[in-house]
Order: sequence, then C-alpha cells, then structure tokens
Amino acid sequence: MDDMYREIIVERYKNPQFRGELDPHDISFEDENPLCGDHIRIDLRLGEDGHVTEAAFSGHGCAISQASADLLLETVIGKTLEELQALGKQDVLDLLGIDLGPVRLKCALLPLKVLKAGAYGLGEASDSLVED
Repeated sequence: MDDMYREIIVERYKNPQFRGELDPHDISFEDENPLCGDHIRIDLRLGEDGHVTEAAFSGHGCAISQASADLLLETVIGKTLEELQALGKQDVLDLLGIDLGPVRLKCALLPLKVLKAGAYGLGEASDSLVED
C-alpha cells in the first residue's frame, strides 16, 4: 500500500494539478519552513456564497511539501472558510497515506499551516494551526 502512495506523491510532485498563482485572488498567504527551506504560497478565490472556487499554490521544496500542497488544494474546492479552518493534521496524513518522521511531518504540514493562516486571515502562520 505504501508503494501506491509513494507513486502518488512522486506523480503530484512532478505533475502538480494546482501549481500556479491566482491573480486576482481573495486570499493569499505564504510561509516557509526555515529548517529545510520549503516555501509555499497558496491563493484562493471565493464564490459569492463563500465557498472556494479556485485554488493554486506556488513555491519550492521537497516532494512531500509540494505533493501535500497539491493534494490538499484538490480537497478544498467547494469548501467554506470554516471548513478550511477545521482541517487538521490527520486530514493531510490521510491524503499522503504514508508514515512520516518528525522532520518530514513539518514538510507535509506546511501547506496546511499556510492554508489555515489564510483562512483565518492571520498576519503570521503558527504551528499551532496544524496541531490536533
């Protein structure tokens, strides 16, 4: 089973479906992991009803952070800001489908941290946004 998920991670890293930037956007937030240099920016467009209609990410980093961003954005289309705020660490881990050590966990959760900081309209992202 892990091999299948590893293939998904490599595929999403090499051929992301949500890479890009949205201009104009309703929400944009970016942050980095200073330990490894991963950097993620997430842009969202919202419909009149407050649901996410489009999402894109840009940045650089390891396969885990980039695949995590791509998989996460696939799941946010159609959700409200409240639903984005409710996403947690386990949601991302379920998307990736593999066990991660502490260092790789930071990489995997960076997109969630950025997404939630944007959804809350924060000026700065905090690791507490992704702790369950």
